[in-house]
Amino acid sequence: MPLNLSKVGYTTQPSAFTFNWKTLATYALGIGAKREELEYLYEGAPGGMKVYPTFGVIPSQGTVFEALEVAGAELALIVHGGQTLRVHRALPTSGTLFTTATLAGIYDLKKFAQVIVETKTTLNDEPLFDTVWSIIVRGVGGFGGPRPPHAESEAPVPKDREPDWVVEQATAPEQALLYRLSGDENPLHADPEVAAKASFTQGPILHGLCTYGFAARAIIQKAAGGDASRLRAYGAQFRKPVWPGDTLITRGWALAGGKVAVVTSVKDRPDPVLTSAWAEIG
Repeated sequence: MPLNLSKVGYTTQPSAFTFNWKTLATYALGIGAKREELEYLYEGAPGGMKVYPTFGVIPSQGTVFEALEVAGAELALIVHGGQTLRVHRALPTSGTLFTTATLAGIYDLKKFAQVIVETKTTLNDEPLFDTVWSIIVRGVGGFGGPRPPHAESEAPVPKDREPDWVVEQATAPEQALLYRLSGDENPLHADPEVAAKASFTQGPILHGLCTYGFAARAIIQKAAGGDASRLRAYGAQFRKPVWPGDTLITRGWALAGGKVAVVTSVKDRPDPVLTSAWAEIG
């Protein structure tokens, strides 16, 4: 079924998302937080509980799927192509957020289509998170629509030097089952039969945003001195699947202006799984 280009510009009604420390701890565990990161897992942590800012993708999920439905994108055909997040201020440990999503563009990639959805999340009527979702819809390209605008990485990887840091992180065989508790219940990440029908005969794949969160933890550890509140913006393109149980290796290059160039790959596999990745550290 062709996508509905006439819906570009559509904006959802505000969607409420109420959360507490359990919501935040569940997310932190889903992106691999360990006992050593207790301040992100325990509401009684000295100095108060901290929040991983990539949680900002969670309250926007419902509105993004609403925008994709309006565009005519079938859930079974979509693949997450890329994600950016900008954080305006720190998140408290409880409250109600409101998010709107705008169908910002539908582009023709010949065999595929690219749908861009932008979201804005507020707390007490003040900006908290902005996100941009790049969604690939398989099998619906070639409709004569516009090509996507050329976008260069915010922080290209230097070709003349080795990374300034490397972090190795093992994912658990149950990682996707844990991450899906934060809201993305697509059976592709849980049901072996569904995964096989999508050509993932090795089994259910890890959510792209779970890998995104693992890489963010590495960036925070090495580029922000362990202080998650310093991560102001972060973006990445999803290139290859990751399976629960894989070991992720994230490499970072410090650049001018607080920017960090990032590449994440899977141990013993040559192709990166996150590319054009970057972060902005305050």
